[in-house]
Amino acid sequence: MAESIQKFKVRKKKLGSYPFVSTVFSITLALLVTGVFGTMLIYSKELERIVRENVTIQVYLKSNVNEAQRLQIAKNISAQNFIPKNGKETNIRFESKEAAADRFIKDTGEDFRQFLGENPLRDSFVVLIDPAFQDKASLAKIKTTVEQINGVFQVDYPESTISSVNENMATIGLVLMGVAVLLLIAVVVLIHNTLRLALFSQRFLIRSMQLVGAKSWFIQRPFLFRAAIHGLAAGLIACATIYGLVYFANQRVEALQLIQNKSRMTTLLGSLILMGIFVAVVSTYRAVSRYLKLSLDELY
Repeated sequence: MAESIQKFKVRKKKLGSYPFVSTVFSITLALLVTGVFGTMLIYSKELERIVRENVTIQVYLKSNVNEAQRLQIAKNISAQNFIPKNGKETNIRFESKEAAADRFIKDTGEDFRQFLGENPLRDSFVVLIDPAFQDKASLAKIKTTVEQINGVFQVDYPESTISSVNENMATIGLVLMGVAVLLLIAVVVLIHNTLRLALFSQRFLIRSMQLVGAKSWFIQRPFLFRAAIHGLAAGLIACATIYGLVYFANQRVEALQLIQNKSRMTTLLGSLILMGIFVAVVSTYRAVSRYLKLSLDELY
């Protein structure tokens, strides 16, 4: 008889002891989706930065410019505010007409000097433009300013290409920000609903503690502590998974290493952990507070 009673003995529930694995798994999935999208956003911003940092204008020089005049032209261009303030000498690169001809022949496979009898190209400077001055109006102003420098023949730049890049980047940025906002809302709602459902099985235990005189904070404390553990565990698992995916992708596609930003990735992974803890704790606090305010009939 004693063995029969022991067999059907029901395990008592402990305060805050709702399912661990299923809750952490649900939170991890939500954080993982956020992390993957955040990684894509970082890659897109790095790609935009690389594209913008390589926007150049071609400054063609007059045929009678000597070495001293060429150096003065380079100095005058360097003093302009549209030059990137990174101190790199490659911001202004001189290209002789011979080098330009060799590059043209290499790209096209045709030696125009054989049938022209001369090299009609001009010496030039390839000038990098600061991203802040890459809009249509600024580029037009730069063209006018540089062409007024003594010894400059003409300034040329791919206007249609730069305009297309600006428009596409702006559109992509708006779309990504919109998706990011919607995704964050969906993640918060998902984590909140997951924890609210997990706490549903604890509602009568919460009421029992309340009836014996336990204070609200005393009842909430174990739930909040467990929620913080859930958020931390989910955040760590999500970060480890994202790190593994990024490492695997870099091994498969070497070009991805060119658009990596380790500081932003570190910030993203740290944010996922903090987000997991914060949302889990806040959602748990709201859910427990709600059950503390419900009447017995409403609990049923």
